[in-house]
Order: sequence, then structure tokens, then C-alpha cells
Amino acid sequence: MKPINTDKAPKAVGPYSQAMEAGGFLFCSGQIPIDPATNELKLFDGDVTAQTKLVLSNLKAVLAAKGLTLKSVVKTGVFLADMNDFVKMNEVYAAEFGDHKPARACIQAARLPKDVRVEIEAIAEL
Repeated sequence: MKPINTDKAPKAVGPYSQAMEAGGFLFCSGQIPIDPATNELKLFDGDVTAQTKLVLSNLKAVLAAKGLTLKSVVKTGVFLADMNDFVKMNEVYAAEFGDHKPARACIQAARLPKDVRVEIEAIAEL
């Protein structure tokens, strides 16, 4: 196993790596809307669309640290603070992934880190 970290994505907010390389896959930790340049949380007044865009930008930066893109992703996990945000999150998600449709789970969580609206994790093939 090899930890992967990049300054192009937010620093981990706990005792974990941004991603771990193992067994031909990259396991990306959940990303939340933190600006990687400042490491400041960006809640965008609760706008799940803006939060999702930043989350996916952060995820792309972690993938890029290994020369990967969203097209390398085989599975994602999407965590929403409120399932009523699903449609807006899904619009951004669909636009970012385009024709590539990895396996996915989407659940409503009782509470997400730092009270964000969305968190997304991914597994990518190396």
C-alpha cells in the first residue's frame, strides 16, 4: 500500500490520506467542499450545486496526482446531508462524469463532516 497526497487538493482533516494505492486501485477518501488553496471550508450558503462542483474538483485533483481522471473511476460513494439535494447534486455529477458511468451508491447521512451538504469518495483503477 502507498499513501497518495497532493497539495492540489485539501489537506486531510483527520488521521487519513487523501488516497491509498493498493492492488491496482486508488481508494480516494471522501472529499468535502474545502478550497485547496486556503484549506478553508466553502459552504456557499448551503448551495449543494456549488459544493458538489468543488468536491468533484478536489476529487479530480487527487486522481490527477496518479495521472488519473474521472474516467478511471469504477465506483463512487455519494453522501448527502439531505436526499432532497439529490437532483441538484446529480446534475453536476452527470455533467462532470459525462458518458462514463461508474457504479455508485448515494445515501443520506445523519450528519457530514463540518456540516457540509455533500461528500464524495471514489475507487479508481490504476
